[in-house]
Amino acid sequence: MKILVFNCGSSSIKYQLFEMPGGSVLGKGMVQRIGEGNGEAAQKSNHGEIHIEKKISDHKEGLAMIGQMLTDPGKGPLKSLSEISACGHRVVHGGEAVSGSVVITPEIKKIISEYSDLAPLHNPPNLTGIEEAESFMPRVPQIAVFDTAFHQSIPRRAFHYAVPYDLYEKFKVRRYGFHGTSHKYVAERAAEILNKKEPNLITCHLGNGCSIACVKDGKSIDTSMGLTPLEGLVMGTRSGDFDPAIIFYLERKGYKTNELDSLFNKKSGLLGVSGLSNDLRDLEEKAAGNERAALALEIFAYRVKKYIGAYLAVLNGCDAVIFTGGIGENGTVMRKRILTGLDTCGIIFDEARNKISGKETPLHKDNSPIKAFIIPTNEELAIARDTYNLAGEK
Repeated sequence: MKILVFNCGSSSIKYQLFEMPGGSVLGKGMVQRIGEGNGEAAQKSNHGEIHIEKKISDHKEGLAMIGQMLTDPGKGPLKSLSEISACGHRVVHGGEAVSGSVVITPEIKKIISEYSDLAPLHNPPNLTGIEEAESFMPRVPQIAVFDTAFHQSIPRRAFHYAVPYDLYEKFKVRRYGFHGTSHKYVAERAAEILNKKEPNLITCHLGNGCSIACVKDGKSIDTSMGLTPLEGLVMGTRSGDFDPAIIFYLERKGYKTNELDSLFNKKSGLLGVSGLSNDLRDLEEKAAGNERAALALEIFAYRVKKYIGAYLAVLNGCDAVIFTGGIGENGTVMRKRILTGLDTCGIIFDEARNKISGKETPLHKDNSPIKAFIIPTNEELAIARDTYNLAGEK
């Protein structure tokens, strides 16, 4: 079966075409700057590369371009779109209504719309992509894979906030967690590496957005992100955990709601502390001569280490700590900052092994009671697998 996977943003569409069940990538690409004056589309496959620059008015036009590139007579991986057996869609927020990947129905689209308040930058374009794909390929099954689904196994003591209970009853204010597709993928791969069906793990997805999941018996029982992706670790431009009274204090100083939203989501994190960049690589280059860049890196590493320690306590030890995401997979110096000094906690770091980046590798010494690994994430393949399984049932 050929499975087409979509990740639709407000002005972009990323896609990959898989041959399933093997998981080989037949082609992948992106349409970006949709609705702007200078749109762009690009695709790579074994048949060649395509690059187009033109105005792309909307997602419908973007999907039409994807169809044309996939079936390009010289460079496309398909002869016809009829070869596509199913489409999988990344959807950020399914709230409490969805605990797994599902075939898209009118009821599922209603749920995606209802949770748009909690993911206003993601759910609306996710839904647009689904509806346009349905229109473009009306007889092809459409599958939704939710970022929040893996974390629906989190118990009440971990997902409830200690705020008035009616906020949960009226507005569903609670911890949801994100990056679930990535955490699930690396947890399943770790189970294979460890030859243990239901391992206890701490999975660290570290990139511009960062989150940690606490996995017991193969299921998520806690995670660092909360109602929104703002809570938890320090990120590229997000603050992560901070005293909520700061918001009230700044309101009294004259900040408006939209200004505060931007301040903590787009101007904080590594960027906010350093004043230089949200990119860890830039800060590591400048850290030796820039005190704020060095401080930003120290805060980032400290927050990750603190969460690992907390989840070690929750699990009473674990089988392995997993690093994934752009920083987790490639951040050699940052991994060293995080893992150094955890010997008495059971993680004996191997600096020589840590020099390898970007591929699956151990980070622990052979006598380490708790293992540590780099496992590159592949959210698109995870979506393709769920789509393949559900489309086959349908």
